Amino acid sequence: MANMANQLDESGADALVLFNRFYQPDINLETLEVFPHVLLSTPHAMRLPLTWIGILYGHIKADLAATSGVHTGEDVVKLLLAGANITMMTSALLKNGIDHLRVVEQGLHQWMEQYEYSSVTQMRGSVSQLHAEDPEAFERVQYIRALTTY
Repeated sequence: MANMANQLDESGADALVLFNRFYQPDINLETLEVFPHVLLSTPHAMRLPLTWIGILYGHIKADLAATSGVHTGEDVVKLLLAGANITMMTSALLKNGIDHLRVVEQGLHQWMEQYEYSSVTQMRGSVSQLHAEDPEAFERVQYIRALTTY
């Protein structure tokens, strides 16, 4: 993934979207027809973009856009801290309506105020691999934690 992102960046990509979900059809076993089976994302889907944005931040020039699993203000905060320039949400808006954007924005502002961040720019990438005391730990520790906490 890192190699592909670097190649896209060097080829002039202005931004990378990590990770859009593919259309995944299903098969009706009664009619043997293919049909759309839309599964909305859950907050757990955010982990993959969070990981790769945290790793890529500061290593490529392209902006990093996060998609999949963004549902709350806290989700937005995490992705910004990892290094995202933008976060996208569709499932949360389909579930909760357009007014949910106000709730997410309020959550972001509350977190920033509580932790004394004056801007999104100040937050961006502050918890990325680039700023880790042990950069390799960003990948290794996550794997070890996942195995030991299961």
